Amino acid sequence: MKKLLITGFEPFGGENINPSWEAVLRLGDEIGGYALTKRCLPVVFGKAAEIVLDAARELCPDAILCVGQAGGRSAITPELVGINLRNGNIPDNNGNQPRDEEIIAGGDKAYFSTLPVRKMAEAVNAAGISSQVSYSAGAYVCNDVLYSILSHFEGTKTRAAFVHIPYCKEQNKEPSMEMEQIIRALTVAIENMD
Repeated sequence: MKKLLITGFEPFGGENINPSWEAVLRLGDEIGGYALTKRCLPVVFGKAAEIVLDAARELCPDAILCVGQAGGRSAITPELVGINLRNGNIPDNNGNQPRDEEIIAGGDKAYFSTLPVRKMAEAVNAAGISSQVSYSAGAYVCNDVLYSILSHFEGTKTRAAFVHIPYCKEQNKEPSMEMEQIIRALTVAIENMD
């Protein structure tokens, strides 16, 4: 069985929950031929990516799929590209608020996801859940993680991507999605990673 490292995030920005971790936590332990190893990441620039890379060194996964909340989006949005930029509109959970800094000094400007994000989005849509490819993971901690792992694993067999999800209904914000739909969408996306 292949190995998938899948991550979600702790709450941030004054929220009590983060639907990314709640959904990851509720996924099955095996999906689509992958055994899942789950990790919760801190919403902290640099530290979150470090935890993913440490877990990957330990696990040697075939694939890494990171999941994060994108408030304001109404669809499941796999990210096509990570950019070499840190910019915090709000402080992270350690109070860091970088302004237009490079993630890796002198690093490549961007990396493209190495999992088939378009195929994943199409499969989620076909399952009756709104999904579309996103061309910007922003410049907050989610993008920080995506760029860092894509940079680290460039030219290796380990494939990686990031998926943003909307608020869940329990957060009482709009647009939002039922947690069961988010879990189903992530399951379908994983089933369509090969």
